Amino acid sequence: MSPSPRTDSTRGRIVEAATAEFARHGVAGARIDRIAKSARTSKERVYAYFRSKEELYGFVAARELDAVAEATQMDPADLPGYAGRVHDYFVANPDNLRLMRWGQLEFADTGSDGAARDTVSRKAEKLRRAQREGLLDPSWDPLDILVFVNQLAMAWADQPGLTSVESGAREQFLADRRAAIVTAVERLFPAAPSSLFGNS
Repeated sequence: MSPSPRTDSTRGRIVEAATAEFARHGVAGARIDRIAKSARTSKERVYAYFRSKEELYGFVAARELDAVAEATQMDPADLPGYAGRVHDYFVANPDNLRLMRWGQLEFADTGSDGAARDTVSRKAEKLRRAQREGLLDPSWDPLDILVFVNQLAMAWADQPGLTSVESGAREQFLADRRAAIVTAVERLFPAAPSSLFGNS
């Protein structure tokens, strides 16, 4: 397991600079020299920690996936609530969404986005268990559930031009959009009735 970037200030600055660089320019457009300059270090120092730009992106993306999972806490028995938290996270962190989108675009044909595949597999298995326990409609493929919920949850975070309303109205606009997302997911995948949970 890689040590936390916080355990080394230079490494931490590299990771933070790389996160901003990849979000802004993608993997292909990112430049190690800009990352090094922003991190107040040298290109050689960057390569001492990460052998390639792709390895650095992989570390940054995996860290972001962990942050999303921690912030949103998928509960198969309450997918509407999960969708609302995903919406909140990416509206508050639009750069992080761009960071993930770049990886999906640039690594789509290489099969090298292993962290994302691992995350999808873990969440799909969690949904599958919930179906076996009667918490979710078993007629859905777990992958479809995951994709549909996440796409609905991120629908407005993916539309920065449409959410750029006047600052005074933005908060209410986003609250209304969040309510629509939660309602849509609730209709597709209702929260499990309390009677389905064990009473012991």
